[in-house]
Amino acid sequence: MRIIVDDLSHPQVHALLEEHLEDMRATSPPESVHALDLSGLKHPTITFFSAWENDELLGCIAIKQHNKAQGEIKSMRTPRAKRGRGTARLLLLHLMDFAREKGIEALYLETGSMAFFEPARQLYARHGFEFCGPFADYKDDPNSCFMMCLL
Repeated sequence: MRIIVDDLSHPQVHALLEEHLEDMRATSPPESVHALDLSGLKHPTITFFSAWENDELLGCIAIKQHNKAQGEIKSMRTPRAKRGRGTARLLLLHLMDFAREKGIEALYLETGSMAFFEPARQLYARHGFEFCGPFADYKDDPNSCFMMCLL
């Protein structure tokens, strides 16, 4: 598997991000969907990574740098048909290493509070993330969980 900084131009990436948004909209009320669309992921504060095996997309993850010391995980996703291969773990570890290299001291994330998001919460917890309160522009929301990890 190779993980690259992605320019968001590949049709497989577009399809994966659309799958991600569809699931978020189906699982969370509109005011609690914080996933970014394609244009949102092209913001200069965001670095987007994709994982590939030959020409097959295995997943993606992004980091939004809020300031010099704080980053936020965005758009962590593996295609439904490709889950269970360890791609999410490798993407998360890659992003954490990237954040450390950039001098980021703390990584934050927002994820859903529903059962659908339990595997993601467990993955983050296994890698040092702990529950915290809202950060950045987020507000308390019963449909959201907030986590952070010191790097």
